Amino acid sequence: MKKFFVSTGLAAIGVAGLQSACGQGLDVVSPKAWSVSGTLRGFYDDNYNLAHTSKGSWGTEVSPSVSVNVPLRQTDMGIRYNYSLYYYNDRDQLGVDPFDQSHQVDIWLDHAINENWKLNFTDTFTYGRQPDLTDPTSQAIYRVQGDNIANHAKISLDTQWTKLFGTSLSYGNDFYNYQNNGAGVVPNPGATPTFISSVRGNSVFGNNPNEYAAFNGTGGASLAGLLDRIEQSVGLDFNWTLSPETMVFAGYTYSWVNYTGNEPVGIVNYQNPIANPVDGHQSYIYQSSSRDGSSHGAHIGLSHQLTGNISLMGQVGASYSDNSNDPFNHSQVVSPTANVSVNYTYLPGSYVQVGVTQAHNATDEVQPGAKGGITQYQDTTGVFADWNHRITEKLMGTLIGQYSYSTYQGGAAQSQTDSSFSASLNLSYQISRHFSADAGYNFDDLISGLDGRGFVRNRVYLGLSASY
Repeated sequence: MKKFFVSTGLAAIGVAGLQSACGQGLDVVSPKAWSVSGTLRGFYDDNYNLAHTSKGSWGTEVSPSVSVNVPLRQTDMGIRYNYSLYYYNDRDQLGVDPFDQSHQVDIWLDHAINENWKLNFTDTFTYGRQPDLTDPTSQAIYRVQGDNIANHAKISLDTQWTKLFGTSLSYGNDFYNYQNNGAGVVPNPGATPTFISSVRGNSVFGNNPNEYAAFNGTGGASLAGLLDRIEQSVGLDFNWTLSPETMVFAGYTYSWVNYTGNEPVGIVNYQNPIANPVDGHQSYIYQSSSRDGSSHGAHIGLSHQLTGNISLMGQVGASYSDNSNDPFNHSQVVSPTANVSVNYTYLPGSYVQVGVTQAHNATDEVQPGAKGGITQYQDTTGVFADWNHRITEKLMGTLIGQYSYSTYQGGAAQSQTDSSFSASLNLSYQISRHFSADAGYNFDDLISGLDGRGFVRNRVYLGLSASY
């Protein structure tokens, strides 16, 4: 199956700011027991395949949503369902399926066990047929064909032990499953020794000097083999309230990832089989699980209300990552982590938020180096800015900008970089209590050190929204 895929590095930086433009977060629920809303837009997308060679199309977006909130004496819980349908006129004329569609279900539960103990659970499930899946955990954007699944769940227990001291114990689970699968490898007798792409595993072919491995067909590793995975984490935070305006905290997080594709993702065929044999064999095949790994992270942070309208949230730390399943590059790396933001509310309904992040993120790039060793992840630094301004009582303007710089770690792409910039401008006019109109422009630019990976994308849209 043909696939379209691009990793844009830290595409999800500033998620907190993006929620103001894209909808309510899971921790913000409707004051009504239920609500219904919908959006109808016309748009033009000049690169709907997110490819180096762009194709453009006019289209139509339909996005209905329904939510139910159940507030009880000690418990608040709810569910929200969003459906998105995109029609691309150009694809219809080319005889290609013109529809992209996705389903998203959000579930939340807040339960006060007593005045000092609070339990919180959130879950977001996304199922898409040719969707744009934004993964805030790996901070990448994927556009692929097929019925694809992503699920993000988190549960936390907050305890206030004294008036000034509290703890937060949490567990997170992120699950990814892509339909694009089925890659395999075959012996390639008589082939000229050459380096071939992507990998995981511990399988080898025989020690015949003329016997080398190759992917069957021409598609290479599948997206399922590369990125099907379960990411889990357990964390404990300690927080101290120094004053009504200031809280400090420190914590530890243990994270691990298991790649579940169970397919070959990369092959090393040695240029000099006599000088570089692997247990007497000429080829080594990496499997999906070759990217399994774990990390220990420690951090300290500060939440401070500088003035009545300026707040600071900062967290810095370090992580120790261990990728033990790569026999040629068992990397053990210490790297910094950060998530710092400042929010300034200068008028009612108008604010500016800016921030910086530093983290690892998953990537579809796996290709091993000439002597083995695969790309395990990217190190990404990102900055973001979010400006919401109430122009008039009924007209709201939103401007969001993001920039990320990512460096590949390991494999043939070692030290290669991606630079990603995106910007979006939206104007929303409240026609009446239940109806609004909006117009906007989105720009994306990915500059990559890897051939054929970069792209530029422009989108404009105009539409109406209704809510009740």
